[in-house]
Amino acid sequence: MNPAELTAYITSNFSGQLETVENDQAEPYFIVPLSDLVPFSKFIHDDPQLELNYLMNMAGVDTGEQFEVVLNPCSLVNMQRLFFKVVLDRGDPKFDTVSNLWAAANWYEREIWELYGFEITGHPNLKRFLLPDDWDDGFPLRKGWVGKNVIPLPEK
Repeated sequence: MNPAELTAYITSNFSGQLETVENDQAEPYFIVPLSDLVPFSKFIHDDPQLELNYLMNMAGVDTGEQFEVVLNPCSLVNMQRLFFKVVLDRGDPKFDTVSNLWAAANWYEREIWELYGFEITGHPNLKRFLLPDDWDDGFPLRKGWVGKNVIPLPEK
């Protein structure tokens, strides 16, 4: 499938709501409602026409206005990939794990939890692996974070 066919297939076969993002990327990009994160992930993972069976990347984002989680699954069988994101509640950022579909999500979700402080419901092993076990200095990848022992660079 080419990117236009992939987009059309997904939008016509997924029962939930999707928003297509127009951008300069060759791959399709969707905004998925937070409530549809797991059903959408399961659909693109299990559908025999898609088989997006490998998670290339998953990242937390703080735009300054909202929190997001961006996922980039691909199919090693069909040689296609896409991007999608969910927008989190800034006051209570949380989402359901997808580590039961993509094993790589286990590490990505731990990184997001540790560095952004997003709660991940159903994750099997939320333990620190980047910051010290006794870390209590906030979430370093959030915009506006200033650590206790951080000397900010001078503004230009």
